Amino acid sequence: MTTSEVQISVVIPAYNYGETLPRAAESVLRQLDEHAELIIIDDGSTDNTAVVMAALEQAYPGRFRAIRQVNAGLAAVRNRGIDEARGAYLVFLDADDEMVDGALALLLRHIAENPDSRLIIGGHISVYANGRRKEHAPDPLPATAIARVKGYLLEKTLGVSNGACAMHREVFGLGRYPERFRNAEDIPVFAQVFAAYPCTLLHSPLALIYKHDDSLRHNLSYGMQIGEQLIGEVFDSGRLPAAMQVLKKPFTAQRYLSLFRTFVTAGENQKAREFYRQALKADWRAVLRWSYTRKAIKLWLGGE
Repeated sequence: MTTSEVQISVVIPAYNYGETLPRAAESVLRQLDEHAELIIIDDGSTDNTAVVMAALEQAYPGRFRAIRQVNAGLAAVRNRGIDEARGAYLVFLDADDEMVDGALALLLRHIAENPDSRLIIGGHISVYANGRRKEHAPDPLPATAIARVKGYLLEKTLGVSNGACAMHREVFGLGRYPERFRNAEDIPVFAQVFAAYPCTLLHSPLALIYKHDDSLRHNLSYGMQIGEQLIGEVFDSGRLPAAMQVLKKPFTAQRYLSLFRTFVTAGENQKAREFYRQALKADWRAVLRWSYTRKAIKLWLGGE
């Protein structure tokens, strides 16, 4: 396989997912051809991931590249994947998810028909712990860059899931995944792509995404760790142009409201109150978000 033949590089970051890694890897391996490659990066796992990777190498000799590194976090693994990839387009598939059969063929056809696209957003199928499945079509794509960024960051009307999208390596010229983040590292990258590059929709599911109760995006350590750093990273002038800075205040308020809700749910009322204050300080219009304001009134009246 020569570099010129490879159009898509599928990168699977693996950290302590030895149990599900074979499922993810084999979902890609069974549809690989000369136009796609698979790279698995073990980010210093402490479970049996190394043993599982060795078994996969033995079962599929020469079919994929296995890379092992000292633990550095998901952002660093994705950046390593960018460096290692030979394809023009990259798909980052989580080690506990699956690629839908035929997804690579659909992506290759879409690339041929839309050569200028720099972000291809497909559908996905959510798989819940009880076995229930739900198919999600890709969200409608707004016509303008600022509407796309607003839909993604603020209105939540434009979503994108790793594993169910492909990004051209060109988009990382504005900025890569921030390695100081252990979570939410993809938000600044997707925001910069929506702001600056042509995007297209592929109306077929590309990935099976397994939902977990302990998702990193929904725990307290996530909220406390990211804080204001995410806001600064998203609106860094190197990532988003000046025209997008008008969205910074409402995004800041939205982040604090989200943290407020998370901490209310966890019963951390003192921290929740502080986040609500920060939301109002960032943008007074946050008080008009009645679902949050109702919770805040109840919290203060409760006096806990």
